[in-house]
Amino acid sequence: MLNSVKSHRGMVTSPHHLASQAGLRVLQDGGTAAEAGVAMAAALAVVYPHMTGLGGDGFWLLADPGQPVRAVDACGRSAASLSLDLYAGLDAIPWRGPLAANTVAGTVSGWARALEVGGGTLPLARLLEDAIHHAEAGVAVTAGGAAIMAAKAGELAPISGFAAHFLPDGRPLREGETLKQPALARTLRRIAEAGAQDFYTGALARDIAADLAAAGSPVSAKDLADHRADTVDPLHARITGIDLFNMIPPTQGVASLAILALFDRLGVTEGEGFAHVHGLVEATKQAFLWRDRHCGDPAWMEETAQALLDDGARLDAMAARIDPAHALAWPQPPSAGDTVWFGAIDGEGRAASIIQSTYFEFGSGIVLPETGITWQNRGSSFRLAANGWNALAPRRKPFHTLNPALARFDDGRTMVYGTMGGEGQPQTQAAIFTRYAKFGMGLQAAITSPRWLLGRTWGEASVSLKLEDRFDPVLIAALRAAGHDVELVEPFTATTMGHAGAIVRHPTGLLEGATDPRSDGQVGAW
Repeated sequence: MLNSVKSHRGMVTSPHHLASQAGLRVLQDGGTAAEAGVAMAAALAVVYPHMTGLGGDGFWLLADPGQPVRAVDACGRSAASLSLDLYAGLDAIPWRGPLAANTVAGTVSGWARALEVGGGTLPLARLLEDAIHHAEAGVAVTAGGAAIMAAKAGELAPISGFAAHFLPDGRPLREGETLKQPALARTLRRIAEAGAQDFYTGALARDIAADLAAAGSPVSAKDLADHRADTVDPLHARITGIDLFNMIPPTQGVASLAILALFDRLGVTEGEGFAHVHGLVEATKQAFLWRDRHCGDPAWMEETAQALLDDGARLDAMAARIDPAHALAWPQPPSAGDTVWFGAIDGEGRAASIIQSTYFEFGSGIVLPETGITWQNRGSSFRLAANGWNALAPRRKPFHTLNPALARFDDGRTMVYGTMGGEGQPQTQAAIFTRYAKFGMGLQAAITSPRWLLGRTWGEASVSLKLEDRFDPVLIAALRAAGHDVELVEPFTATTMGHAGAIVRHPTGLLEGATDPRSDGQVGAW
């Protein structure tokens, strides 16, 4: 898969072909990029339930031609009743179960706010049409979905509601078998009829709150009612010839932008060689050091993310710490996460870069029986500490690995891009972007080409530098000689390298898009 898809009237990309088709159909019905994004978001919640769902959070970047880029922050806060006492005797918040389900789900509020910002005229019932159908009629389980279900079934089966929804006949579904989600279909119909706010203040909210209470979650009806998605100014960084945009904290968008800003200062002139890969890996380390020291709920941060990106002298100093020949020792703890990124650009040039997640595979594992919603475990990222970075507190936003990306080139191009992959998100964004924007590689080739990941892979805590074994052996040897703890992994491995995608709109109106061969995705072009 090396050739980018091209068209003029509209384009979408997502990690599942049915979601891409849902978004494309909306564009063909006259919908905007934001409306196509909602259709894909809802469809992904059904067809990729291990990756995302209504019970998670979401973030959007939206750009109309000639207008400032806008961002939607649909991050849920922790429950108002949350306290350290609830976790007495524990060293950390559990990854699964009711104590992990401690934050409001913001995803659905993000859909509503994105439609307000991004515009459109199609009714919500039309946007959710494909998702409702797939939940009612069922979808074929993908190879990746079957593998995750099999791997996680033992861990998740005892958790409230999981077995009833995802383990029919007491076993995980196999690849190609049909997954039906009738309760989730009813919930989507209720949202289509009553509107997104019903999730937070209406009859649907009452059912959600009752199920959460029965499962033992601290999230209450008042927590749901108090939630709001926010429209915010995105983070911005300027590199040679390009303006870059990403999400504000509590996401790690600042790390994604800092990596590219630091790499731009290194003066690398050729892609795919030692200087390219080593430079990005070392820029990642510098960006992660700042992220892990400072990034969390912006109301509690001691330093602001935009101030870092605006401080050229500080970025110069960070870049100067990068040794062009030797690797910095890297004992940093990893971050986890399962996620979906998807994007759209419509025929008028309106662009959407979107990411949403329930954090771990199937989130907290709790599936609400009345609504079929899988609730996230994003709040398990809080530290059990009275104060400081990402400390547990009531009504606080948890740190997010999620971050959607968007770029505007001085030559008139607009690019939306992103990936799933927790710790790997900023790294894969940097690999794809530099290959395409700095070194002239084709868009699809930039995504298909071998990738690397410094840090965690799915299911294990590891800080090695993982490389797909398709890299040139000479490069691998050079990285090892420079002190990198290189670990080779299988080619095209989604479990390590995630699912990426991108769309570029040229000033002529030409659209080109790419999807990841590591996923079940598709570019939908019109």
